[in-house]
Amino acid sequence: MAEITITETDRRRSTARILDVREDFEVAEGMIPGALHIPMGQLQARLSELDPAVPVIAVCRSGNRSAAVADALNGVGYKADTMAGGMTAWTRAGLPTT
Repeated sequence: MAEITITETDRRRSTARILDVREDFEVAEGMIPGALHIPMGQLQARLSELDPAVPVIAVCRSGNRSAAVADALNGVGYKADTMAGGMTAWTRAGLPTT
């Protein structure tokens, strides 16, 4: 797993699946356009929603949960990275949210 910057995440949005692993109340504050929302606790049950052929960039509020999710995904055959700084850094940089 690599920890990638918000700039790299923004650049890769068209070629990777952004996976937002925050809880519903956190996502209500905004998420990266086009991201798939699967709370961390539901990942196992909803793994089929991810295409193993498409790289994943895991996102959470600060980067801790997404790092654990990226590690888990890499462990079962996905190519997954985590976005450093999470949505806190993304919104602070003025990048788009929905």
